[in-house]
Parts: sequence; C-alpha cells; structure tokens
Amino acid sequence: MAATDTMEADFVIVGAGSAGCVMAARLTEDPNTSVILLEAGGNDSNMWIHIPLGFGKTFADKRVNWCYETEPDPGAGGRKIYWPRGKVLGGSSSINGMVYIRGQHEDFDMWRQMGNTGWSSTDVLPYFKRAEHQTRGPDEFHATGGPLCVSDVQEGHPICEAFIKACNEAGYKRNDDFNGKDQDGVGYHQTTISNGRRCSTAVGYLHPAMKRPNLRVVTHAHTQKVVFEGKRATGVAYRQNGVDRVASARKEVILCAGAIGSPQILLLSGIGPQAHLAEMGIPVVHHLAGVGQNLQDHYSAAIKLKCTQPITVNDVMQSNLRKIKTGLDYIFFRKGALAAISATVALFARTRPELASPDVKFSISTFSADRPQDGLHPWSGFTLIAYQLRPESRGEVALKTPNPADAPAMRPNYLAAEEDRRVIVSGLKTGRQLLASQYMRGYVASEFKPGDGVRTDEELLEYARNTGGTVFHPTSTCKMGVDPMAVVDPELRVYGVEGLRVVDASAMPTVISGNTNAGAIMIAEKAADMIRGKTPLAMAA
Repeated sequence: MAATDTMEADFVIVGAGSAGCVMAARLTEDPNTSVILLEAGGNDSNMWIHIPLGFGKTFADKRVNWCYETEPDPGAGGRKIYWPRGKVLGGSSSINGMVYIRGQHEDFDMWRQMGNTGWSSTDVLPYFKRAEHQTRGPDEFHATGGPLCVSDVQEGHPICEAFIKACNEAGYKRNDDFNGKDQDGVGYHQTTISNGRRCSTAVGYLHPAMKRPNLRVVTHAHTQKVVFEGKRATGVAYRQNGVDRVASARKEVILCAGAIGSPQILLLSGIGPQAHLAEMGIPVVHHLAGVGQNLQDHYSAAIKLKCTQPITVNDVMQSNLRKIKTGLDYIFFRKGALAAISATVALFARTRPELASPDVKFSISTFSADRPQDGLHPWSGFTLIAYQLRPESRGEVALKTPNPADAPAMRPNYLAAEEDRRVIVSGLKTGRQLLASQYMRGYVASEFKPGDGVRTDEELLEYARNTGGTVFHPTSTCKMGVDPMAVVDPELRVYGVEGLRVVDASAMPTVISGNTNAGAIMIAEKAADMIRGKTPLAMAA
C-alpha cells in the first residue's frame, strides 16, 4: 500500500465508540503516552444526537449510522433485520436509547467460571463505579465523579405508573435500582443523560481528553486492516477522503470497533478461520477459529397497543401545537417528550420459578411504530416488548468480500435454540397478562399486534419470528476465554499475535443480561488499567 501520510503514536485505537473513547481518554491521562484514535464517522455535532428523543432521528441516518442489515435469518421468518450501529464520535453511545443497565452479578461470575480470571462481579464492580457519576450519590454499588453521568428518569408517565402497579399486583417487587443488589423487579430505568442531554462516551470521556496534546483524533478514517511485521501488529492502514494512510503503533493496536467491526477488521487483517480467509483470498497471519463466531444478540417481540388517551409520544408528534410546546419545554426546562429515553420503565422477571435470576426483560415505550425507521403510528399508541436476557442461539459475522468498504455478513441465527423459542413465547403471554390487569385496562383501547387472532403458543412463536427484531445488543464475536474458540485472553490480547487487543462488546464471553453499553464501557475502563500495568481496582480497594 502506497501511503501518502504516516503518523506514529504509542497506541493506535480503532473506533471512537463506547469503548474507544474510554480507552483514548484513560491512556492519555499519562502525558508521556501518545494515542491516535481512528473513527470511520465524523464529529458528533448533529443536534439530534444530544437531544434524548432524537435517537429516532439518527436511527436510519447514514451520516452517523452504519445502517447494517443482517442476512435473511431463518429464525426471523427469513427476513433481514435492521442493525443500526453508531458511525460517529461516541459510536453507538451517541445513537442508543440511553438506558443504563450493567447486567446481573451472576453474568460476570459466569465469565470468571469460564476461565476469565479477573472478571468476576467483585472484580468488575470498581470499574463500573469508576466510570460513573451517579446523580443519586455514592453507595455500595455506585460512585460519583466519573465521566459518565447516570441519572434518574425525570418525569413519570401514567402508563408507566400503571405498569408498575400491574407488576406489583402480579407479585413482582418494586426495584428502584436494577444496578444495585439484584436486578429482580419493576421500576424506572436509569439513564445516560446529564441535565436533559445525552451523555455519550464522546461527551463524557473524549471531548475533555481532546484538549490534551498527546491525543490525536482522526475522523472519516475507515480502517482497512491491521499492519503486521511477522506476527506483531505495528499499525493500522486506513483510508481517509480517498487517500490511503497508515497510523503506526510503537506499543499496541487496540480494536474498539464493536461486535461487527472488530471481527471484520481481524479477518481483513488475516486473523481468523484459515478456510474462510483462503476463500476471500486473504493471506493468513494467524489461524484463529473463533473470529466472528459466537455472535449473540437479544431478540425481542413486541405487543403494540392503541391507547385510550392522547398521552403518548405519537400524540405529541401528530400535533403541531404540542410539538411547539414540547420544544419550548425542552429548551427552557430540559423536560417533556424530547427529554425521554427509548423505554422508561422495565420489569426483570423469571419465566420459570426455579431460575436463580431473571431470564426475561419487559419494557414499556410510550410510543408505537411498525418499524422505528418508518415513523410513529398516526394514532395514540404505546408498546410493550419482551426479550430473553441470556439467549442460547449463536450466530456469526463473516466477510462477504475482501473489500473493507463492504459490510460483512451478519447471521444472528435467532431463535435457533429451543429454550429461546420457549422464553419468547412465555414473555408474550406474561406481557398480555400484565396488560390485562385492572391498572392497565384503562389505557388499552385494543391490541393492535399481535391481535386477538394470535393465541396459541405456535401462533405466538410464528408472530415473534415474523415481526420480532433486535434490541441492538450484538456481542461476543471476539470472545474472551481460554477455550479453542476464544479470540482474546483474559487481558484482551489477541491469541497468536503480539501488540494487538480487542476492547469492546465483541470480547464479552456471553451477552450480559440487559443493555450492553454500560458493560462495554466497563470493559474499556478495566482494559486501560491492564495496559497501564496498574493494580486492579478490586485488589486495590
């Protein structure tokens, strides 16, 4: 490759997303450490990134979003499923629904049981706390002073309050902190919002760090591959504005490109299953069977409802007068519909009483749509979704072509496992029971989907297959572990080569029980200490 420009730093980080912004900020706290951060997207200057409800505006905006689609998936009725992923400073933390969920303590204890030393719940809690500025104040599970603002939902909603009462009536406890002692129960989410504005990792971590002379952020830099000398990573080849360039790393290359981008870059660089690389005509640097394998994602099914009262986001967006009022409420008070997150209230529950922890999540959104990218329904509507927290189905990310500009093939393999099918049906049935409670009946005019004609388990499963979709949590395609399919070791170093790590949600051995953004940030916080050679916080505490 004839590069017209070469830069050099101690570390080259690929991807300024949820993890990459954390890595760049933490590593450059040492003034003697230099970092180049490469991002395929541009600056996070789009107004809608920062207004919480604006996530709907960025959902299909190719200026800030990769707008991926999966391959036709048999478990999803042969449909292609739309997978938005952030392509902008802050990555998916700049376009997500701003729900802050860490996962269950048992998730991380399982990682440790799988051989990942240093990743138990006790080990990772200090890193969740270090990241966090908890507006409630510090306690055993939370801290203040971190870069990521974690705040409460500022305004309740009649539908959400009714849902909490319905859950309480059904025997589920109230839980005001899903990130505390346990996840069980019903309550309002916490959010990554600060004073009515999104707190992405670009806002919380990267922008303050960009004032440092030892950090160089390069936008519109589309990574082509990792550059190797023998089996040592020495830099990153990227393309910017049609020009091929190289960023050289004196110490390490760190991939933070996410569960789709990181395995794609490894494969393009000659690290992955030998047969697949040969099929693509890519010279093998190191055969590593697990690259792109073990893909996991949360698949959801929705119950969409017509509301008896004009109190939903749909109603606001259908009225010019209410839109003006909502805009003024936001501008002057940072409240109202524009300050709302994707799903305000949630229930974590068990589909079988003998389970040790919740295996299904329900959430209420005070709007409804056929597909978010198509706009809201033209009537009062709200939505209950259900999804399995720990799916057993496994998919893959693989190359379609050796061209870095072409999206890879994403094959999630949804609902392939019998347990996944059982849980999604159980979730729909439980959701209907909750909606039929005395508290919810006053808000449900009718069930728009699946509707009265869908009743049996078989019909509910078919409905889930044909209408369900992702809740945008792909993980585990470069999984951490000590088994033959692991891609990185418990220090996130890629097996078989030197000077290369993967630090993002692709390294999760299993998908955590809930939204994945907080977990990706924690992984980067912990990785920064590993790279800096600092004593783990759990040991230091």
